[in-house]
Amino acid sequence: MQEKKSKVGIPEKKRSRIRCQGGFSLMELMIVMVILGLLASLVGPAMFKKLGTAKQKTAKTQIGMLMAAMDAYRLDVGHYPAQTDGLEALVVNPGEDKWDGPYLQKGVPADPWDNPYQYANPGEHGEIDIVSLGGDSREGGEKEDADVGSWE
Repeated sequence: MQEKKSKVGIPEKKRSRIRCQGGFSLMELMIVMVILGLLASLVGPAMFKKLGTAKQKTAKTQIGMLMAAMDAYRLDVGHYPAQTDGLEALVVNPGEDKWDGPYLQKGVPADPWDNPYQYANPGEHGEIDIVSLGGDSREGGEKEDADVGSWE
């Protein structure tokens, strides 16, 4: 005897089994969620470490750019900006006749932690110092919280 076929050409017995197999069980979904959670807990901390070192490198690069702009200012004016004029002297003329700026096209950037860079004239480590206080916004610190200075 031949099996009865449906309009789609699939035997009736197979067709009823196919209809019953539509989806995942709760247990299967829970196992997948646990595996994804374990993977995230292993990979997440490693990625956050990379983020901290990337911010440190960005701060060093920005300080290098600010120091180059300060050198251009000094070549034009004859001295570095006064402590009171700060880094804004690279963007706005502080009243110098020989000022030929702006020396920064987009203004003075904030450090990677959205804090202003600290400027000292005279500096403790050189004629001038430019410093980012790191992730903790306080002097000192380790790793991501470590200060980044122009003398490094």
